[in-house]
Amino acid sequence: MMLADLRDAFRQLKKAPAFAVTAVVTLALGIGATTAIFTLVHQVMLKSLPVAKPEELWRIGDKIRCCNWGGYTQGSDGDFSLFSWEAYKNFRAHTPEFSDLAALQAGNAALGVRRAGSQAQADTRNGEYVSGNFFRTLGVQPWIGRLMTDADDQESASPVAVMSYHVWQEKYGSDPSVVGANYQINGHSFTVIGVAPPGFYGAKLAGGGMPDFWLPLTTEIMIDGATSRLKRPNGNFLDLIGRVRPGVDSTTLEAKLRVEFHDWLASHVPDMEPGEKQLWQQQTLHLIPGGSGVAAMRDQYKAGLRLLLIAAGCVLLVACGNIANLMLARGLKDRAQTSIRTALGASRRRLVRRAMVEAVTLALIGGISGVAVAYAGTRLILYLALERGNSNNFVPISATPSIPALLFTLGIAVLTGILFGIAPAWMTSHANPVDALRGANRSVGGKNSWTQKSLVIGQAAMSLVLLSTAALLGRSLRNLEHQNFGFETEGRYIAWINPMLGNYKPEQLEPLFRKIDYRLMQIPGVRMAAPALYAPMTGDSWNDGIRIQGRPEPAPKEDTGAGWSRVMPGFFETIGAQMVLGRSIGEEDTSTTRKVAVVNEAFARRFFKNQNPLGQHFGIDKIKYAGTFEIVGVVRDMRYMTYDYKDPVRPMFWVPETQTVQYDDPAFTAGETWSHYLYNIVIWAPGAPSGMEEQVRKALVSIDPDLVLYGVDPYKKVVSADFKQENMIATLTTLFGVLGLTLAAVGLYGVMAYMVEQRTSEIGVRMALGANRSDVVRMVLHNAFIQIAVGLALGIPAAIGAGKLMTDQLFGVKPWDPIMITAAVVLLALAALLASLIPARRAAGVDPMVALRSE
Repeated sequence: MMLADLRDAFRQLKKAPAFAVTAVVTLALGIGATTAIFTLVHQVMLKSLPVAKPEELWRIGDKIRCCNWGGYTQGSDGDFSLFSWEAYKNFRAHTPEFSDLAALQAGNAALGVRRAGSQAQADTRNGEYVSGNFFRTLGVQPWIGRLMTDADDQESASPVAVMSYHVWQEKYGSDPSVVGANYQINGHSFTVIGVAPPGFYGAKLAGGGMPDFWLPLTTEIMIDGATSRLKRPNGNFLDLIGRVRPGVDSTTLEAKLRVEFHDWLASHVPDMEPGEKQLWQQQTLHLIPGGSGVAAMRDQYKAGLRLLLIAAGCVLLVACGNIANLMLARGLKDRAQTSIRTALGASRRRLVRRAMVEAVTLALIGGISGVAVAYAGTRLILYLALERGNSNNFVPISATPSIPALLFTLGIAVLTGILFGIAPAWMTSHANPVDALRGANRSVGGKNSWTQKSLVIGQAAMSLVLLSTAALLGRSLRNLEHQNFGFETEGRYIAWINPMLGNYKPEQLEPLFRKIDYRLMQIPGVRMAAPALYAPMTGDSWNDGIRIQGRPEPAPKEDTGAGWSRVMPGFFETIGAQMVLGRSIGEEDTSTTRKVAVVNEAFARRFFKNQNPLGQHFGIDKIKYAGTFEIVGVVRDMRYMTYDYKDPVRPMFWVPETQTVQYDDPAFTAGETWSHYLYNIVIWAPGAPSGMEEQVRKALVSIDPDLVLYGVDPYKKVVSADFKQENMIATLTTLFGVLGLTLAAVGLYGVMAYMVEQRTSEIGVRMALGANRSDVVRMVLHNAFIQIAVGLALGIPAAIGAGKLMTDQLFGVKPWDPIMITAAVVLLALAALLASLIPARRAAGVDPMVALRSE
């Protein structure tokens, strides 16, 4: 019986190709959009690591932190998530509840890789330091060769590396000879011992910087040299993930880990700063399921993906309303045939099943078509969120729908078929046999009409919510991109370099950067150039606590943090920053003169409120260093960080590349040395000279062929890339809004066209009794706009509510912004007018005599 209904459904759809195509396309768009978002939700938020028995993995630490946290306290809440090598070894030695406990670097290591004996420029890659038992802990097997072991993670061991399958396939063409071959990594000889399996990306999923090579933790000492963090007990740069033995209670284990950690902290009380001694007992940690690893990408994108999934669901509901309307109109048109079936003995159950089979069949066809839409949509999202502006950024997320995504599509298709099939099926089951004896062209009653109108009202309300959301997010994005950053992007470029990969010694750096300045100034069109540790909005962040000369040690929980950067003379002039007091860093600041700093307005307000900051002295982290720097200038606040845009600019200071502070603490000395390796060059070249990257590359090659240049980007592009997630959300909600509006307009057109067809006789009578064409047009438009008005009455409060729910996504715009909501209302009204005009003109063209004859 079901097979017969299925054959009948295909036969009916074949008889109405226009209806079938319209319905399938509508469903494909609605289901495809929802499936595309779910594909990403599954891979980013729900999927486990591609390892053995991920449910046995647990992570020590519940926050995503990057990349170095110094000290024996962590965060304002004392919640440790990053640990030092010494703390890791202590956990591993005292916690047998873990069958294995591994450590991996938070962040990544910049590598320059080339095969031994090659004279080619080093290939820039991302590395990740991991403990020797990393692969064993995750239960990963090699694709070829072998993986790292504890024996490889010893200071006396020969340096080895494991290559990712992605790099092995794309860079080395799956050449098996890479295993056992020697490679120069940052100037040191390493042997590649194996290739990780396909699909394995490590224990962390992030939107960038995914590892191409895994290196033993102990090689960090060799590669980072004087800046190494490995042997500093308070150098926290490791995420910890372990495999717990069967039967171990996680709550009991968490309590034990806290005791172990406090005992370890207690052993380092003599090494602590005064503030740390007051807070170390308040430090804690959490043990959380680690099946997803260190889910950095989930933490970054979860709010945006939830919003997009809701928006896609709204589009699907609008599509369901559209198909329901189409099927209602089709069912009403065929009511005489249905009534005859009833008169001949067909049961209501039989008629309902027939209608539902047709609806679900249609939905399944739409779902299959939606898979293609989902693939294209997922590719678009990946481009907007991850690849735009950086096509070489490898992220292990596939646009191909996975098995769970396909099952989701199947479920959505069946549910959609049921949703839009209920109303037609109910109408079919209540067909009156007497109707079979009446004329097919006679006007019908109001119940079915109101069902259709209700669907249009719901579509209008939903479309208004989508349009309003898109308008708010679009306005928010414009506000973000056009805010006052405190510096100029017009005519500026960023050159991304990495002098660490060139194995320069600290004393070689200042002469190197002076050569770079001089050589870049020879490029036609370049007005100024200035290297910096990191420039505004480039994604880096160096922070320390501030100590003011003449003042006591601050309270333990007082926020004394400030960001800082190191720059060459001319930096502020090059970037177009305005000095408000004193002077900028200049050529007079040399290695033999007093140590100076320029601070921003926020720094002056925080630490020298109602005082003149010029001539004041400060230092970092320890009160004995409070007299290190003398403030010689105050610069207008610049937006430096790529997050917390709603918060005021944080305190910040800048120090010269030409000056080095001689600290008596090895950790401070290491940080001071590291900070002299500058990674950005700001170039001011007004007029957009052609071939800027090529000319910069030639200039740097002429200085040193081994100096790594990643690329040169216009500063506007750099800033725009900082808002790629916001751009993705705004772009997709706009697409969803336009799609919802189009579907709602089509739905309104269908209802009005059907109404005109069913009321042809009535319209003929009205015109025969004296109504003119404008009266008929007005009647049809009035009918249409009553539905739209009711939809607006429901949609406006819903749009305001939606705006309040996504307040965290908005910048510089209120959730109930009247301009944005008015714009959405006007757009919906215009679409409704266009959708109604064609049926209205058709109604005005009715010939009264023809209409009366047909009756």
